[in-house]
Amino acid sequence: MLPLLLLSLMLPVVAPTPSSAAGAPQATAAASDKLDINTATKDQLKALPGIGDAYSQKIIDGRPYRTKLDLVHRKIIPQATYDKVRDQIIAKQPKPGAMAPAPK
Repeated sequence: MLPLLLLSLMLPVVAPTPSSAAGAPQATAAASDKLDINTATKDQLKALPGIGDAYSQKIIDGRPYRTKLDLVHRKIIPQATYDKVRDQIIAKQPKPGAMAPAPK
């Protein structure tokens, strides 16, 4: 009995970290909270840090985007502005057939 007690005293106590079990659901929720640059309104875009009237209109005019990095690659916004918003945006792709061509 005494050896078992001594052994239990020698083992380190490890407390569970908050990010271990709850981290996965939070990551999924965070991804769904991102603003889709392919469908966001001008006002939604303007709510992002560093995005005002001019950049929000340029983002809308440059649609569609394959990735959010297209904003920088196509010179829609500067890298510094992209760095401020990259964790808050996403460029979702439409489902095949969801975007029919406009009638002529």
